[in-house]
Amino acid sequence: MNILFVCTGNTCRSPMAQALLEEVAKEKGLDIKVKSAGIFALDGQEASKNAIEVLKSEGIDLRDHRARIIYRDLLEEADLILTMGISHKRVLLSKFDFIQGKIYTLKEYAYGKEEDIDDPFGGDIQAYDKAKVEIKEALKEMVKQWK
Repeated sequence: MNILFVCTGNTCRSPMAQALLEEVAKEKGLDIKVKSAGIFALDGQEASKNAIEVLKSEGIDLRDHRARIIYRDLLEEADLILTMGISHKRVLLSKFDFIQGKIYTLKEYAYGKEEDIDDPFGGDIQAYDKAKVEIKEALKEMVKQWK
């Protein structure tokens, strides 16, 4: 299964979600490929300093991540598109009707509630840690449902 995480700049939430799910997939032997992109990303931009920092505590190195902007091919190859916010989902659905039925917010897919993962961009380390915990818990719930 190909999973695509989407946020705004692809420097905070979606790369954290990608890295955390890749780690879970490795641990549990899940046959998935994970990518991430941003609706307004600047191609090649590094992950935010605080995103790199909070993932260190998980034993994950995000220093090599480079942001990329969302494009049609990524959406076409994805079996599941998980956005970090309701606005991301709405923007993509308004431009690409073929993704209907395979796009959800992360919390909607995990818990059945269409809610945002709070955007830590520009916030302190605690804001990033809170976003990491929100993402990690939603991913745990999501993977539990796959069994």
